[in-house]
Amino acid sequence: MELLHSAKSPSKQKLLILVTISISLFTIIPLLYPFVEDPNFFLKQQHPSQTSIVKLQDSVAATHKRCDIFSGEWVPNPEAPYYTNTTCWAIHEHQNCMRFGRPDTDFIKWKWRPHGCENDLPVFDPLRFLETVRGKTMAFVGDSVSRNHMQSLICLLSQVEYPVDASVNTSDYFKRWTYETYNFTIAPFWSTHLVKSIEPDPGKTEHSVFDLYLDEPDERWTAEIGDFDYVIISSGHWHFRPMVYYENNTIVGCRYCQLPNITDFSMFYGYRKAFRTAFKAILESETFEGVMYLRTFLPSHFEGGLWNEGGNCLRKGPYQGNETQDEVTRKLHRIQVEEFERAEKEAKRRGKRFRLLDTTRAMWLRPDGHPSRYGHLPEANVSLYNDCVHWCLPGPIDNLNDFLLAMIKREEEKGLLAQVRKMMS
Repeated sequence: MELLHSAKSPSKQKLLILVTISISLFTIIPLLYPFVEDPNFFLKQQHPSQTSIVKLQDSVAATHKRCDIFSGEWVPNPEAPYYTNTTCWAIHEHQNCMRFGRPDTDFIKWKWRPHGCENDLPVFDPLRFLETVRGKTMAFVGDSVSRNHMQSLICLLSQVEYPVDASVNTSDYFKRWTYETYNFTIAPFWSTHLVKSIEPDPGKTEHSVFDLYLDEPDERWTAEIGDFDYVIISSGHWHFRPMVYYENNTIVGCRYCQLPNITDFSMFYGYRKAFRTAFKAILESETFEGVMYLRTFLPSHFEGGLWNEGGNCLRKGPYQGNETQDEVTRKLHRIQVEEFERAEKEAKRRGKRFRLLDTTRAMWLRPDGHPSRYGHLPEANVSLYNDCVHWCLPGPIDNLNDFLLAMIKREEEKGLLAQVRKMMS
């Protein structure tokens, strides 16, 4: 402590003041009004004590725990949307609901309000996001809904800057996009099940199911995550398909495969195993030092039948908060959270950072956000005519990035406080 206060170490003292001001900019002080009697605490304390920093860390942790941003309700937001289908080139045809004639627009004009928090969840601020992730990298690992999320982020950031294609892989499933002004790169990694999977050969009718290797992670993404500061993983809808399950390269069962002498398991068996294997791969990665976010399952909203039985999603507004989730969605979400919590304990022991982007509840309440038949021309021959799986852009999926930015800001707060505490020791 003598060195910290002496005139011989002005650089340390300046750095301490700089970090302290940065914490203020991250709005920690307003969050701590209940804990710190003087809201100008930092400004008056040029040299906070170790005890003060520890108390501050505890206060921030308590505030975050009390304010569950994922529990809340949808409220009107007349200022939305923040981009359109004509200002963002990243919108795929099947998400371009406005182009294909969706007549209503009220579904765009909502935002999420958490319960039990002093302040609302801020609407996504693209400039603040880019400043926060300056010099960093972010990967979206998962299926087409994961890509849907990433495209929403690109569209929101288009208010500030468009990225340039910096891909080293020619496949659209493994692109890299860089925001040159901010040296920030985002990349999708196509992995439908998170573990090794082999698609059925369309020419072989005797085996028209997926082969899923439940104890082998998909190396197309696990081999690359060491390059990324943030990795957002998700998976869900592909697990509904028929598949054969392998462990130790041996068939252990299947999901609705209708093959002789093979035990039929529910999809939940493979779903749990896949997440356990994916988390294990991240835990054991020697190169990944970033933050892993599990973005929980985003449910579909077919009503009146399944996707291939005339089911559709024609609602024009959110459900009320007391609307009960269907049993499958509840179980998939529960499995994800259970496996996450199991892995998170080990992550803490190993010094890795696992975070939960728990968006299932909020998105369950948005049956109005899907393209339905407005993702293609009326006469188009498409397999998913009424699309109640993906999300319109702009639309409710944009709010996932409100959550994402809030979680990244919390991570920055923790990091700044840890840095100050380290300097004080």
